[in-house]
Amino acid sequence: MRILVVEDNHRLNSSLQMNLTHEGYSVDTAFDGQEGQDLAELTPYDLIILDILLPAKNGLEVCRDLRRRRIHTPILLLTARDSVNDRVQGLDYGADDYLVKPFAMRELLARLRALLRRNHPYTSGRLEFGDLIVDPVTHIVERDRRTIDLTPKEFALLEYFMYHPDQVVTREMIEQHIWNYDFECSSNVIDVYVRRLRRKIDDPFEVKLLTTIRGIGYRLAQPQRERV
Repeated sequence: MRILVVEDNHRLNSSLQMNLTHEGYSVDTAFDGQEGQDLAELTPYDLIILDILLPAKNGLEVCRDLRRRRIHTPILLLTARDSVNDRVQGLDYGADDYLVKPFAMRELLARLRALLRRNHPYTSGRLEFGDLIVDPVTHIVERDRRTIDLTPKEFALLEYFMYHPDQVVTREMIEQHIWNYDFECSSNVIDVYVRRLRRKIDDPFEVKLLTTIRGIGYRLAQPQRERV
């Protein structure tokens, strides 16, 4: 999942980026409201972490303008203001959740997972497709009751496929959601990672789930049974 962090405190911005990257998210950062809004309008992020007190343009205005432009990406507001009126104002401007500073990183991560689940039909937290199970919290992957070890990038790629089952996922979609702007994606890096993932989740098993759609991308799908 690709996340945008808009926070003018460089230390906090760096800490958020480091922790989110460690959790397997792809992260872009901005340090003022206008830069953050520009990135949010250009890129289909899965979630935005937005401070309120920002230079150039405050977070409430950014939130309001994104909603006016019909950008419905979930937004988590960060602020030191903790009054009821402040929280109500943030939600009325279009935010989906509100977290008061200082906060525990565990709580922020839990809120992110809850917001991401709202846009997907997985309410239990675990992602299941046939005998393949992915737990976004523990990063445990199992198939046919066998644990599969994945690198953080392989996990992020599989998680993205699991959020889009039976759908054709293009290479451009994968690049936009799994890698950030700081990464220069070569022509075949996505194919390399898909091959690595396939070797782990498909090759050891009789039923193959990850298929290549020639010239387009990939699809996580159950194989169609042959008609008798």
